Amino acid sequence: MTAYIGTERRLVLAFDVGTTYSGISFSILDPGEIPEIKGVNRYPGQEHVGGDSKTPTVLYYDMDGKVCAAGVEAAGEEIVDKALEHGWFKAEWFKMHLGPKNSVQRCLPPLPPKKTVVDVMGDYMRYLHQSAKIYIQETHPGGAALWLSLANNVDFVLSHPNGWEGAQQAQMRRAAILGGLVSNERDAGARIRFVMEGEASLNFCIRNDLIVKPGSGVLIVDAGGGTIDLSAYSGESSSQFEEVAPAQCHLIGSIFVTQNACAFIEGLLEDSKYADDADHIAECFDKSTKLRFKDANEPTFIKFGTPRDQDVGLGIRSGQLRLKGTDVASFFDPSVQCIIRAIVEMRRASLKPISRIFLVGGFGASDYLFSKLKQALERLRLDFCRPDTHLNKAVADGAISFYIDRFVSVRVSRRVYGCGCTTMYDPSNAEHVRHVSKKFLNLPGVARLPGFFNVILPKNEQVSEKKEFRKSYVQHSREPPTQFTITCEILCYQGHDPNPQWLDTDSDNYSIFCMVIANIPKTCAVVRKTPGYGKKYYSTSYDVILTFGKTELQAQVAWQENVCTQHLPPYQVCHLIAMALSTRVKRRGMDI
Repeated sequence: MTAYIGTERRLVLAFDVGTTYSGISFSILDPGEIPEIKGVNRYPGQEHVGGDSKTPTVLYYDMDGKVCAAGVEAAGEEIVDKALEHGWFKAEWFKMHLGPKNSVQRCLPPLPPKKTVVDVMGDYMRYLHQSAKIYIQETHPGGAALWLSLANNVDFVLSHPNGWEGAQQAQMRRAAILGGLVSNERDAGARIRFVMEGEASLNFCIRNDLIVKPGSGVLIVDAGGGTIDLSAYSGESSSQFEEVAPAQCHLIGSIFVTQNACAFIEGLLEDSKYADDADHIAECFDKSTKLRFKDANEPTFIKFGTPRDQDVGLGIRSGQLRLKGTDVASFFDPSVQCIIRAIVEMRRASLKPISRIFLVGGFGASDYLFSKLKQALERLRLDFCRPDTHLNKAVADGAISFYIDRFVSVRVSRRVYGCGCTTMYDPSNAEHVRHVSKKFLNLPGVARLPGFFNVILPKNEQVSEKKEFRKSYVQHSREPPTQFTITCEILCYQGHDPNPQWLDTDSDNYSIFCMVIANIPKTCAVVRKTPGYGKKYYSTSYDVILTFGKTELQAQVAWQENVCTQHLPPYQVCHLIAMALSTRVKRRGMDI
């Protein structure tokens, strides 16, 4: 590890907001000193201090929408009783509402009344920030003065599932502003970094000397509460890694094991006097039995009541529900099979052979999950292991390492990115003939077709941090522009077509990823005349540039001005409300 080369002392805070539990890691960076990564191991209201402490991702709101309890305090029995007494609303699993829209979200606990997911996430980030402040002040000599001296020199690293992109990052950025981490969008752009949970876990493994063989491929399986994230990398050296396959994210984490258990228990206890206890029994399963379960050939017991609770027919003795091991194994099977399939797919897609697989994350602590995966992967002659350290802190610690070490220099694009535009009509092209009804003449008098998708960044492309992907465009106008405003939608294609070309084909898989707006001086417009007609018009040429080497996509517009290329400063992507594709394809003035 190398010394910090900055010129002033800084504090870096990493928040790993998980579906069920969250963690905080931090590092105080002193110029010339080798940074040390530390974890917050005590939270307000926590009775026992442990080296692997995390805090529940839970909030309670009163009837007026005010936060009454958060984290460890929200899990206390006295708070639960008070919540029932006063009608407080419990917010849990809210992180999953932030992800891309899917059918799973319909099964999640609802958000509090009159609260958006950004509101709730902001309140929870405020709690994490306050917890970090208290911990640092209490555990460091002169802690209060230390915190005060670093107040204006704090950077944040926010981790998120592999499947999240610009839309979710924008919402997390807004939540950070609401939570008081930063003051505004400009401040957020300067002080907040995002990292995928898979890449953070890789950094954790490197920091703990678990990856020592350069040139070999390694796959990280981060099994969390809500998602299973898989990322594949190859070590070019001990400190330089490249992503070698598109990262994957699957909504099949440990909460879905609990949901399977709950559905089974509800069916088992239906029409019995214990029917109303099903949710409580499932909660007891989640807190203890789930992680203890090891063997499908042995029965499993869920302690939920008192010795007076007896029903031999249902398998209840002395307040414990007895379940067959095979039934409990069935709760895990969807997650196990999904991970195995994903590993096989990742190996097939990888640009380099995968020789080692690491299992990390809170769900990764399950002995049953580990044993089933190891059994399946040994048949494939893969080295599969689980680090002998605090698995549930891998992401938070790795996020700090991401900020400090920058081990990954090349990443792989997971989607196709480009712009909707027009293309020159080619009567010999069957697809062009199919769209002939939309043919029109542009101002230069050339027959063109609208609704064409011009790819700028292909899928599965390895991208270094400094590599630019650039395409040239031109817009025409009849009137002389006083200042030419370019509004460029960066589109994302998520379908399976390896060469998408038309916005009306597989249209449901196109979405607006971000929008870039640039004001180009009128001096950039070139005066031209339509051949054969002599009518004057104005043409403005420009390039759209995408860089995707970091974990956030950046877009720029460049144009020639007085023989010098001018760049609009990088635009950190923000997701906009999707517009109808029919609106997009009618934009005829943007040619390639």
